[in-house]
Amino acid sequence: MINGAFLRMSWRQAGRWRRRAYPARPASRLRRFLDLALAAAILGLIALVSARFDRVATRQVAGEAVVNDGDTITLAGERIRLQGIDAPEYNQTCRKDGATYPCGRAAREALVRLTASGTIECAGWERDRYRRLLAVCRSGGVDLNRRQVEDGWAVAYGDYADAERSARELRVGLWAGSFDRPREWRVEHGGMAESEHDLFGRIVNWLAAIFGFS
Repeated sequence: MINGAFLRMSWRQAGRWRRRAYPARPASRLRRFLDLALAAAILGLIALVSARFDRVATRQVAGEAVVNDGDTITLAGERIRLQGIDAPEYNQTCRKDGATYPCGRAAREALVRLTASGTIECAGWERDRYRRLLAVCRSGGVDLNRRQVEDGWAVAYGDYADAERSARELRVGLWAGSFDRPREWRVEHGGMAESEHDLFGRIVNWLAAIFGFS
C-alpha cells in the first residue's frame, strides 16, 4: 500500500517540475497594444461626452409665441415642437356629422387660444429630424402639451396617454368624429413617419447629439 505522505510529496514535486518545464509566458506585444488601445478609446469616449455634454443640456425659452400648427410654435426665434403629442397637420381634414372639416386648422386655433394669455415658457433639450426643439411648454402654469391632448386636438405621441383616454371617453375635439392619426395621414400623403417621443426616441436623440449625427 502506497504511503499517503509519499503521494503528497510526489504531487508537489511534479508540480514544481511542470512550472520549470512550462514557465508562464509574458503578455504578448499584441495583447499589450490591444489593452492600451482599449484604454485610449475609453478615455477618448469620456472626453468626447464631456466636451459635448452641453448639447443635451436643457434649453429654456420664453416669450410670446407664434403658433404654426396644433403642435408647433415659434418662440424667441426658436422653432419648437410640443413634445409627447401629435396634432393634425394644418391641411388635414377629419370627419364629423357626415361631413369633412379642417381639423388641422381647428387644432391650430385651439393652440392659439391657449397661448393668447401672455408669456409662454418652454423647456427641453432634444431635437427632431427637422431640428425643432422638443419641449414642454406652459402658460400661466398650464401644461400646453397636455391641454391640447385633453381638449382632443392632439393625440398622445410618447406621453399623455391618460389625457388621450379622457378626451376619447368625453368625445371632445377630434374624438367627436372620426380621423386619421396625424402620423398615418402624413405617410399617406407622402410625408415622413416621425418617431414617437418615447424613451427609445430619447436615447436615439441623446446619441445623435453626443456623436454629432444631428
